[in-house]
Amino acid sequence: MGKLISPDLLSPPSTAIFTITGVSIFMSAGLDLGTCFWGIACLEFLDFLSDSLMEEISALVHRHPHKLYMETIGSQNKGYRAEMTVVTYCLNRTEIDDKLKYRVLLSFGQHGRELITSELALKILSILSEEQFLPNMDPIILRGTLERLVIKVVPMENLNGRKLVEEGDLCERRNGRGVDLNRNWSVDWGKKEKDYDPYEENPGAAPFSEPETQMMRKLCLSFEPHIWVNVHSGMEALFMPYDHKNTTPDGSPSQRIRLMLEKLNHLHCKDNCVVGSGGGSVGYLAHGTATDYMYDIARVPMAFTFEIYGDRTASSKDCFKMFNPVDHTTFNLVLNEWSAAFLAMFNMSTHQIDELRSKTSDSDKLVSIEDYMNGYLMEMTSRYGKKKEVLELGMQEIRTYFRLFVLSSVLLMFMFCSRISKSSRPIVSGMPL
Repeated sequence: MGKLISPDLLSPPSTAIFTITGVSIFMSAGLDLGTCFWGIACLEFLDFLSDSLMEEISALVHRHPHKLYMETIGSQNKGYRAEMTVVTYCLNRTEIDDKLKYRVLLSFGQHGRELITSELALKILSILSEEQFLPNMDPIILRGTLERLVIKVVPMENLNGRKLVEEGDLCERRNGRGVDLNRNWSVDWGKKEKDYDPYEENPGAAPFSEPETQMMRKLCLSFEPHIWVNVHSGMEALFMPYDHKNTTPDGSPSQRIRLMLEKLNHLHCKDNCVVGSGGGSVGYLAHGTATDYMYDIARVPMAFTFEIYGDRTASSKDCFKMFNPVDHTTFNLVLNEWSAAFLAMFNMSTHQIDELRSKTSDSDKLVSIEDYMNGYLMEMTSRYGKKKEVLELGMQEIRTYFRLFVLSSVLLMFMFCSRISKSSRPIVSGMPL
């Protein structure tokens, strides 16, 4: 997620050896990481990494058709085309449409240079399909949690940007036409801070101008997740809204979510993860992010951004080392620790939502007209298999129009009452003195 905020002089590259996607590509080739950074000798190996990873995921799905389902979606805008693979997990696939289950949406690889995030997607899917297991994980508790969930995984949101990295541009975070996908969402879109970097943070021509964000928005609106996690690297953090301001949402639900993240930090980050709002913790404000949209517009109850790895000692020009582990031990440690963290988060989050639902059903408190409209619109779309086209414009726009309607109605009513008041006054005829 992190943008490069302090350019350094070029430093000598690491001599560690990098392995990825279950195959020791560079180890077997006798190439070190420095070769990848400073030359083109290893690019022929890098060229097929994303393809290899997606092939492994596809094979995994085919081995477990009773639990996993995979689909590829595509979108095009002004000659630029993008595709995205979505893997759906349900312990019993016949129950995939069960509305009583909690729905989880996970996105990996939104920034091309953060290769480790897509590796975590594969690891989590391998655990969900029971081809891999984690030590110290109670299988009974895990199964009890997974029975309540439907999980959609986007292993590589920004495939075109990933291809640019594999072609040698190791610092590239944007999509295939130079737009930062985590600045292309509608909440506070286009606002530029003093430290705005037009290369790193290009928000696009308009909100949802990019096919990748269009596909993710449609996926969210059709799936209606209870939990959203946008997975990045660049540091170690457990972020909740907001990214565009340095505060977290008000209210006790937000406080309970923060306590949950602090517990997760203690159990799985050894208290090394930053916890709080992205805007208040990462060192800069980010406008037009996916997580702020998921929370503010899509009304996902639990929306997070997880940062799973970062090497703060790396030069800002040594992007591969900054965003990805470069040795076997760290690579496996990151995947194991964060897989465990996600599984624990699933368990904690379902209990949090249970409590929230229980308190909501037991209370008769009044809600604001805006919250009522949001709830009505989301409920209205739930009655149908497909979303209403009007929602494709975005909930934020609908709320804006509704506010204008209410304001104009109040003004008209005031003018009407004023005119009635004037017309009802007694007429006093003028009398000469």
